[in-house]
Amino acid sequence: MEKRIFQLIIISAILIAGKIIPLSAQVPDYTRTIRIHTWAELDAYPELKEAQDLSSGQWDYPINRIKQVSPFLIEGMVYGWDFTYTPYDKSRNIKEYFEITPIKKLSEAGGRIIYEQPWIQDNKLHCWASYKRDDGQIWTYKKWQSLSTEKIKGIGKGSIKLGFDGITEGAKAALKDAIRAHYRPIEKNKPKEITGKVIIYKEPKIGITEGQYMVELDFFLESARIVKYAAF
Repeated sequence: MEKRIFQLIIISAILIAGKIIPLSAQVPDYTRTIRIHTWAELDAYPELKEAQDLSSGQWDYPINRIKQVSPFLIEGMVYGWDFTYTPYDKSRNIKEYFEITPIKKLSEAGGRIIYEQPWIQDNKLHCWASYKRDDGQIWTYKKWQSLSTEKIKGIGKGSIKLGFDGITEGAKAALKDAIRAHYRPIEKNKPKEITGKVIIYKEPKIGITEGQYMVELDFFLESARIVKYAAF
C-alpha cells in the first residue's frame, strides 16, 4: 500500500516536472525531526541485477533504492556507527582494515520514515525523507552534543556499478577519510588500531562524478581508543 501511494505521488510529480523544489540554505535543527534530501537514478546501471528484472514496474528501482539509502543514512544520524581502523603499515606487513557497524538498527525502534514531495530532475527521482525521533532518541542526540565530542568531516567514493553497495562504500570511505585526517597530525607514529563511535550530525551529501558516487559526511566523534605498537 505504501509503495502504491508513493507511485501515485510520483505520477503527480511527473505532471509538474520542471518545477524544482529548492533546498533550504538554513542549517536545520535535527533534534526532533530529521529531514534529508534523497534521490535515486530512474534507471538501474546496466550491469546491476535490477536492470535485468523485466518484471519490475516503472518506478520499482528508484523507489526501492531510496528506501534502502534513506534508512541507512538516517540510522547513522539517529544512533551512529562503531568503527575499527587498522592503518596500512608496510614495515610491519600490515594491511589496511576499516569497518563500520551500526550502533543500533533503526528497525528496532519501530519508527517510520515518511517520504514526501517527490520530483523528477536530471533523470533522477528526488524526495524528502523525514524521521521523527522519540524521546529516547532525542536524549541520545543531546548526549552526543553535550559530550566532549569533536567534529570531523570526510569525503568518500564508491562505484555506481555496485548500486546501493556503492553508496555504503562511499559512506565508509568518507568516515575513514575523516578519521585519517583527524588523527594524522595527532599520532606521529601509525597506531596499531583505532576504535570509536561517530554519529552523523549534518545532512549527508551524495553526488555522482566520473562513474562514482561521491559521499560527503559530517560527524560527531566520541573519544576513540588508540592501540599503539609495542616498542621494538
